Amino acid sequence: MTYLGIEHLERFHGLPVHTPAPSSGALPAADSVAWRLECDYGQDAGFATLWEQFLESVDTTRVRALVIGPWWNDEYTPFAPVMELIVAHADRFPALRGLFLADVVGEECEVSWLRMCDITPVLQALPSLEEFGVRGCGQEGLALRPLRHTALKSLRFESGGLPGALVRAVAASELPALERLDLWFGSSWYGGDATVDDIRPILSGGVFPRLRHLGLQNSEIQDEIALAVGSAPVVAQLETLALSMGTLSDTGGEALLNGQPLSHLSTLDLRHHYLTGPVLDRIRTACAPAVVEGGEAEDDYADPDDEDDEPERYVAVSE
Repeated sequence: MTYLGIEHLERFHGLPVHTPAPSSGALPAADSVAWRLECDYGQDAGFATLWEQFLESVDTTRVRALVIGPWWNDEYTPFAPVMELIVAHADRFPALRGLFLADVVGEECEVSWLRMCDITPVLQALPSLEEFGVRGCGQEGLALRPLRHTALKSLRFESGGLPGALVRAVAASELPALERLDLWFGSSWYGGDATVDDIRPILSGGVFPRLRHLGLQNSEIQDEIALAVGSAPVVAQLETLALSMGTLSDTGGEALLNGQPLSHLSTLDLRHHYLTGPVLDRIRTACAPAVVEGGEAEDDYADPDDEDDEPERYVAVSE
């Protein structure tokens, strides 16, 4: 998957992604790939049929990673029936360690249109899952309830509008093995109503003791997040930090410069930003030897003929 703009996963959970095609002949070993299941637009069979065929043709007891692509074959449909199939057959996947829901690109369906659901039952049904990723927006039903999961090491939400309730549920969950957390907050136009207060438990450092990577990304309040990160206890335990894809400006940059040292990080990801060159250079100097990722600022959308016009800033992924 490319960094900005969403493309299909090529690798997941350390494995190449394989999409079985009808009449494709011999299949790869069940544990050698991440299996991607998708419906072809206009085909007669629905996802339930595709799922049954997969259960019959692949030794699911050896499957280590599963990726769900487009699940509709005509009109868009809610994700809930797909989740129900996964939950109902969870016992058929004892080796499953990686699961990604909605590996869908814009040509197939905009991220804001993906009709997701409460995905809590999936995590409850798969207690050995180590890596879990979800793509979708809050205004289409994406939800999570606080839970305890002792095996989960990586949790990722790619969203153009992440609900504050979901962020609070993540912060309230018991995930003692969690090492990586990525939250794409998105735009308020698409249900992204999370606030800095919603992530304060995460920033406290006491919630996820094994956390080594934190991504607080794709946010319209990226400056506020940067200010909170500047004094957040969790930063001391991190190896990598991503504040990318959002509306980070010099205000947030100065907050990072005036906050706690970040030089212990291996990487600070600031790509897709609205920092001026001098401030970005100061951040690079202050963070050395950490690598600060961030090229040119995004385009200035202000009217050059209007001195009072404020530049518009956009997150990288919204619709």
